[in-house]
Amino acid sequence: MVPRYSRPEMTAIWAAENRFRIWFEIEALAAEGMASLGESPAEAAANIRARGDAKVADITQADLDRIDAIERETRHDVIAFLTWLAEGIGEDSRFVHLGLTSSDVLDTCLSVQLTQAADILIADVDAVLAALKMRAFEFKHTLTIGRSHGIHAEPTSFGLKLAGHYAEFSRNRARLVAARAEIAVCALSGAVGTFAHVDPRVEAFVAARLGLATEAVSTQVIPRDRHAAFFCALAVVASGIERLATEVRHLQRSEVREAEEFFHAGQKGSSAMPHKRNPVLSENLTGLARTVRAAVTPALENVALWHERDISHSSVERAIAPDSTVTLDFALMRLAGMMEKLTVYPEQMAANLESLGGVVHSGEILLALARAGISREDAYRIVQRSAMATWSTLGQPEHRNFRENLDADPDVAGRVPAAMLDAAMDSTLHLRQLDTIYTRVFGEAGPAA
Repeated sequence: MVPRYSRPEMTAIWAAENRFRIWFEIEALAAEGMASLGESPAEAAANIRARGDAKVADITQADLDRIDAIERETRHDVIAFLTWLAEGIGEDSRFVHLGLTSSDVLDTCLSVQLTQAADILIADVDAVLAALKMRAFEFKHTLTIGRSHGIHAEPTSFGLKLAGHYAEFSRNRARLVAARAEIAVCALSGAVGTFAHVDPRVEAFVAARLGLATEAVSTQVIPRDRHAAFFCALAVVASGIERLATEVRHLQRSEVREAEEFFHAGQKGSSAMPHKRNPVLSENLTGLARTVRAAVTPALENVALWHERDISHSSVERAIAPDSTVTLDFALMRLAGMMEKLTVYPEQMAANLESLGGVVHSGEILLALARAGISREDAYRIVQRSAMATWSTLGQPEHRNFRENLDADPDVAGRVPAAMLDAAMDSTLHLRQLDTIYTRVFGEAGPAA
């Protein structure tokens, strides 16, 4: 975790203090579950809960140092924690971890941490959705040029561009909800997952109180296909961030300048060039997305463990779980803020829309000629001829715009009414179905233009 790209609420999930509190909660609940079945004294479970709660309520640096010192000797993190815990609980500590194995605690804890992280990420996506919806309705009827292959295609609406990203993040929210549900499982089945030393009812008891489901077959560890799906979901969200960030980066280019990141008073874009206003946030988001996606391959490779259990996945998850969730959390909140404050230039959008002399209306002109009785093949040839003549003379003294070239073409003049050409070159016709699309995306069309 890099502090520069971290937020306290998410980093706290991966702090040692939170991990140890979750470990204790699992152990205390297991003891209580066993006591409810008469497998251990109720007084012992009560003592474990009371003394353990007091011990983990305020874990100090001295406590962390003590656990570390024990682990240096035992070379086992769970045993180190249990030894430290026993120092505070006393004789009844013999009923702690009864019938369990380390993976029961470690895997169930990771499930809790990942669900905690998912809850934050889902809230983050909600903030992105709110920002995108606000701006999508603000610029619903703002004409701009749509691009394919980076080249001017046909007119669209800037709000519609944002609505598309809103729809994607709505899907991403659903993916995170599904990923949370898949990872929210508890496994307290003992060595190699046979429940030989712990009653399955104890697992169900603990799972219910942690808000988790029970793993059908844990084999001592929770199967890692669940974790792989979780990290893949994070990666898809990250790719959605990058797609929107890439759009902003393009729109901020000097030659385009249709929108740009908010430039704060006192902000400086370059140490050498005082005029610079760089898309630093969207570039940063592009890089952060790459970091989140980097977790996918190791998460997928973690699925294939040896037999019932090995720990080849452990070191990987200690790195990718905090890094990817912390990074995605930061990126989502940066994206939400960037979109809330995005500076938009409708006049520049209009200028760019007309900058190629009207050729962006070639598709509708093609349809107009076909409606006028010209075959599609001939219509395409005629329209392309006028469009290429317009395109190739841009900026030259002999330049004629697209409409002028069409009017001078004998295959058009007298065959297609001027009113039909006028209507075909009206950019607003591309906005006629906005209400339908907006209702699909947002459930409402919003106010009229």
